Amino acid sequence: MKRLNGEAARRLDTAVDGLLESYAAVGGINHIDGCNLPSLARVVEVLKILDGLLFPGYYEREQLGRRNIRYVIGERCARLQEYLGEEVTKAFEQSLREGKGALVEVDDPAAEAERVVCELLEALPEIREMLYEDAQAALAGDPAARSIVEVLLAYPSIRALAVHRVAHFLHRRRVPLIPRMMSEYVHGQTGIDIHPGAKIGPGLFIDHGTGVVIGETAVLGRWCKLYQGVTLGALSVVKDGEATWDPPKRHPTLEDRVTVYSGATILGGATVIGEGSVIGGNVWLTRSVPPGTTVQIEPPFLRYRDGRSTQRPWDPADYQI
Repeated sequence: MKRLNGEAARRLDTAVDGLLESYAAVGGINHIDGCNLPSLARVVEVLKILDGLLFPGYYEREQLGRRNIRYVIGERCARLQEYLGEEVTKAFEQSLREGKGALVEVDDPAAEAERVVCELLEALPEIREMLYEDAQAALAGDPAARSIVEVLLAYPSIRALAVHRVAHFLHRRRVPLIPRMMSEYVHGQTGIDIHPGAKIGPGLFIDHGTGVVIGETAVLGRWCKLYQGVTLGALSVVKDGEATWDPPKRHPTLEDRVTVYSGATILGGATVIGEGSVIGGNVWLTRSVPPGTTVQIEPPFLRYRDGRSTQRPWDPADYQI
C-alpha cells in the first residue's frame, strides 16, 4: 500500500473516525458483531451451478459427454446442496433473530434448509420441463429466433425465467431473503423484474424484456407473451402492516395465451385478462376484460413540421414487433 504523507494520513484517520461514528449513529444498514448474513456472492455461485444443471452443455467451459456426465452432474448437485444449504440456513437464522418466528416457523434451521434443498434438487426435472416450454414459446413467438440454441444463448427471457422458477420454488417453501436475492441479481442482468411470489405457467415468452415488471401476487397462465416495458402491478403502493407469506392479491391475472404489447400497464388484484386477449401498446388497464378481447388506445393526432396534419381513420392494428 502506498505510504501517505502527513496531511493525507490525517484526513484518512478523520474519514475512518467519521465512518465509525456513522455506524454507531445510523443503524440498520450495517451488520457488525452479528452472525453472517446470506452471501450474495455465494448465491450467484449457486445460480451458476443451477445453470449447469438446468441447461447442461450451454454455459460451462468443459465438454460434457456420456462418459463423464454422471460424475459432473453428481458433483454439481453436491456443491449445490452444500452451498445453497449454508445460505438457506443463514436466511432462516436471520429471520428468527429478527423476531419473525410467526412468519418462519423453523425449529432447526440447518435441518429445514437441508430438507428444502433436497426438495429443490428433486424438483429440477419438473422445472426443466417448464423451461423447455418457455424456450419453445420464444422460438414460436419471435420470427427472429432461429433455434433453441439461439434462444438459450442470446435471449434474456429464458435466463430470467430459469432463475424465477427456482426462486419461486424456494419462496413457496417460505425461505427468506434468498429468493429475492436471486430475482434481483437476474433483474440486474436482464432488466426483467419478477417477484419470486408471482405464479407463472409454462410457455411464457418475454420478448426483448427490458423494463418488464411482474408483481408478487400476479398470476400468468400458459403460453402468455409479454413485450418490453410491460407492468403487471398493484393499484396502491400503501403498505398496511408487516409483509406476510400469504398477502392479499394486489396484482392482475392473465389467463392462457394472453399477449401484452410494449409499454402496457395492467393494475389491480381483481383485474383478470381473459384467455386469448391482446392488450395493445401503452394501454393503461385497471379492469377485467373477457376472453378474446383486444384492447388498444386510440392513435394520437400527428402534426408535422411543415404545418400539415394527418389523422387516419382508426382501425385495430395487427401488432408485430
